[in-house]
Amino acid sequence: MATITQMATGTAFDVPQAGLSRYRGTTTEQKVNGTTKRIRDTKYRHVFATHSVTRTSCLSHDAESSPSFVGFRNLMILVLIVSNLRLMIVNLQKYGVLICISCHDYRRSDVITGLLLYLLVPAHLFVTYLIELAAAWQADRAYTRISKQRDEDTPAAYAAALRSFNSTWYIVAFFHSVNAVANLYIATKYVYYDIYHPGIGTLCEFHAVIVFLKCASYALTNRDLRHAYLHPKQADPLPALYKTCPYPQNINMKNLCYFWWAPTLVYQPVYPRTDTIRWGFVFKRLAELAGLSIVIWIASAQYAAPLLQNSLDKILTLNFTSIVERVMKLSTISVFCWLCGFFALFQSALNALAEVMRFGDREFYGDWWNVSSIRTYWTTWNKPVTNFMRRHIYSPLVGRGWPPALAQIFVFFFSGILHELLVGVPTHNIIGVAFAGMMFQIPMIALTDVIQKVKWIQGKVAGNMIFWISFCLVGQPLAALLYFFAWQAKYGSVSKQFQESPAMHLFLRR
Repeated sequence: MATITQMATGTAFDVPQAGLSRYRGTTTEQKVNGTTKRIRDTKYRHVFATHSVTRTSCLSHDAESSPSFVGFRNLMILVLIVSNLRLMIVNLQKYGVLICISCHDYRRSDVITGLLLYLLVPAHLFVTYLIELAAAWQADRAYTRISKQRDEDTPAAYAAALRSFNSTWYIVAFFHSVNAVANLYIATKYVYYDIYHPGIGTLCEFHAVIVFLKCASYALTNRDLRHAYLHPKQADPLPALYKTCPYPQNINMKNLCYFWWAPTLVYQPVYPRTDTIRWGFVFKRLAELAGLSIVIWIASAQYAAPLLQNSLDKILTLNFTSIVERVMKLSTISVFCWLCGFFALFQSALNALAEVMRFGDREFYGDWWNVSSIRTYWTTWNKPVTNFMRRHIYSPLVGRGWPPALAQIFVFFFSGILHELLVGVPTHNIIGVAFAGMMFQIPMIALTDVIQKVKWIQGKVAGNMIFWISFCLVGQPLAALLYFFAWQAKYGSVSKQFQESPAMHLFLRR
């Protein structure tokens, strides 16, 4: 009989026997009719080698493979759901139902002025069309004259004809500038002085900014197309896509109206198109848009409004600890509403519009939630605006010799002005918070560009965390809090009850 020492050292069954292999813990292998079967050994169950190889913990950095964290993800989802359900119950117990369809404080004059403004703003796009129509007519005449001078081999006359037409560009640019600025000025003036309700004002100002950008793109693109038309030998090759609608054939009402409704801010004579309209797809996207709009309205009225209202006394007394707590509490509902709004606009509304217009390029956003730098976020979350800024501001400035960093600063400066118009004008409080927030992105870009390259702290993860902290905890909730306070200081109960507050003077000194 084998001794315990022999079994512990693995020598008890070292000598092969008929049909048996070496002892392998609690099982043996036996050959029966030419096949090998594993048979559980009933002896020595307390002596098999549990620790037979070197292994690492699955969460260690030197583990052979990374474990799945799906279970933790499910846990976090459950915790998030339970936590928010608890907050919903607390909210209902404390405030009751605050949702009221007939309780909105808007005036009849706001609706009438807003509707008229919304209908009249696109007239500036048609003024842009008339300017380009006149420029195209002049370019066609100049092309005939220039071609004649070139064919007659009179270089001096040919150069004079070119200079004569080039001078007309300054006239065209002047009228385009006046028209675009007038569009933005008129809309801003009426929204700021004549539309009290910030929701109606935001829609009107947002529409005016879109038309402003479309007018600029239409003018600048046709300027380059006109130059290529008159200087075929000097111009770089135009995209092959444009050959089906060359300049000046693209200057027509049908082409303009398509650009007017197309889900893009960048003008092209031709866009990639789909073959058919999937009406089922359109109705699904519209249902998403309607549902998410209702969700945002309920969340804003039931949860955001009480939080903002309860934050006023903290700001009035400049209690910074309480202000930080309010901002952190507001961040949850703020990011929830923002994500719902993002999906409603970029996934639902723009895709529905693109399907109706048979617009082929539907890359309206990228996976911005995975970004490791602020720079990547601003180039992926809103592709229509990014495309406009890159095509009509950043690239032309760099092409004229501007350093890329300086061109980038100018892009954020221009974007900051538009953000302040979109937020400050409808709330009747141009306090510069939106503009400052955009300019603050420049040092944040520099910081995250460096951090994402650091390997020893997992730079990409750290960059993504910095993005979410600045996005959720600092940026949006703090801006919402400040503009809400400014509104209340001007029109609400704050201006009546706390006239001697130090914070009041900061806002009313504007």
